[in-house]
Amino acid sequence: MTGKRSGRRLTSALASMWLGTAAFAATPADVLIQGGTIYDGSAAMTPYVGDVAISGDRIVYVGPKADVTAKRTIDARGKIVAPGFLDPHTHPQHFFESADPQQRQAPAWLAQGATTVFIGVDGRGDPNVAAVFDKLRQNRVGVNVVSYVGYGNIREAVIGPDARAPTPAELVREKALVVQGMCEGALGLSTGLFYVPQSYSKTPEVIELAREAAKRGGIYDTHTRDYSDFTVGAIKSFEEALTIGREAGIPVHLSHIKIIGPKLWGKSAEVIRMVDAARAAGQRVTASQYPYTGNGTSITAMFVPNWAMDGGRPALLKRLDNPETLDRIKAEMAQNMERTGGPNKFLFRGRGSPYSGKFLDVAAREMGLTPVDAALQILKQGGSQSLIGFVMGEADLANYMKQPWTLTDSDGGEGHPREYGTFPLKYRKYVVEEKIITLPFFIRNSTGATADAFGIKERGYLKPGYFADVVVFDPATYGPKNDFGKPDVLAEGVSDLFVNGAAAIDAGKMTAVLSGTPLPHTPTPGSCPAN
Repeated sequence: MTGKRSGRRLTSALASMWLGTAAFAATPADVLIQGGTIYDGSAAMTPYVGDVAISGDRIVYVGPKADVTAKRTIDARGKIVAPGFLDPHTHPQHFFESADPQQRQAPAWLAQGATTVFIGVDGRGDPNVAAVFDKLRQNRVGVNVVSYVGYGNIREAVIGPDARAPTPAELVREKALVVQGMCEGALGLSTGLFYVPQSYSKTPEVIELAREAAKRGGIYDTHTRDYSDFTVGAIKSFEEALTIGREAGIPVHLSHIKIIGPKLWGKSAEVIRMVDAARAAGQRVTASQYPYTGNGTSITAMFVPNWAMDGGRPALLKRLDNPETLDRIKAEMAQNMERTGGPNKFLFRGRGSPYSGKFLDVAAREMGLTPVDAALQILKQGGSQSLIGFVMGEADLANYMKQPWTLTDSDGGEGHPREYGTFPLKYRKYVVEEKIITLPFFIRNSTGATADAFGIKERGYLKPGYFADVVVFDPATYGPKNDFGKPDVLAEGVSDLFVNGAAAIDAGKMTAVLSGTPLPHTPTPGSCPAN
């Protein structure tokens, strides 16, 4: 008797499951993406031809054949269907702050298939994260946004531009600003220890602040102190980042990982061994990278010695008026130019500058000055001094790219082609042409692996119930259309793109939709003051 009742219960349960599935399948969807090759973002990704259905802001079906009716059907035959790409290191403020809603879409990222960007990087994250998110909600933008709280903003607010350690009271204030940012939704603490005044810090100070982020479930994201041999050297800088992570008990992310300067090219192998050893010992370490050998920098950041900027720009200008300190500054600037390959490696970028599109050595000749004197004259004028430095080697770039822990980032900002071209260039050059990585690897390390590394919930995968951030692109045409001479040209090949279920790109055309949203991090329960 018991067996019969158990059998009836099982039959009833199966019938209920079938009826539930049938009822679900019969529910009309808003969009059906049909017949594309699906790459779902998972680690064990096996592509297959199938369908993706979207209802509202969610994915409701992913599989070989959707038994749904849809208000709209997209024919994706011959195309790739994947999660929208996540870009963990960006500088899109010029888009977000625009009065033009078409600019607030962040078209540079949408055209690449990117649906989520991280801001507040390199230590440039406002501790008032709630206000940052409120403004994004009010103005509306086209992509999802994650934010860090930045050490640079904190140090400037508490200590200013001076090269000194914080007093005990100042350290308390710095830590309080980290807590504020984390409790208002920051993903973690970002640093740019290469840049003044962050470069004036000592490791223990950064550890103390990172601990506050760790208590609230945060990430330590860093532009390390030195990618070359300007100060402590690249290897010691990466060691410092790992030390901060261990001592603070926080996951470490090495943003735009690189090696700068011909003398150090090849050091990527040593860094990779270091990261692999840390991960094998149980430390959570990831990195990200843009697929260009040209970086984005400035005259002050790349050439002027840190000590000369103690006290900020007014103090620097005074030192330039003092013959003794001027000679020392010029000598060290010449050394910095030499160690990075020379003035013919640095291209001025940015609109409105008379030097834009010219290399430093060419600009210097036109000015009738040495490269160092030309750089100082431009610096004194106070105009745009942004540069692209062709200072990285292809072999190091490929070494990093092949690592399972290296994600894709653009470091996108005005005047550099990486802002408009990172994801399509990585696909076109390093997947299709040079075969450094495979297509599944490219998609995984631009989607699911990124979401996992940073704990971004319900994104980065094509799964029922996940947010409908979905890209459809043509593998034959997906690629960049820009270059260093024309950096701000939209990529091609994305036929359709959905951000939270809304079509941001429809049949190859950008729409007027602004469906992005802030993605605040949820702090560890009990780690924040009660409201």
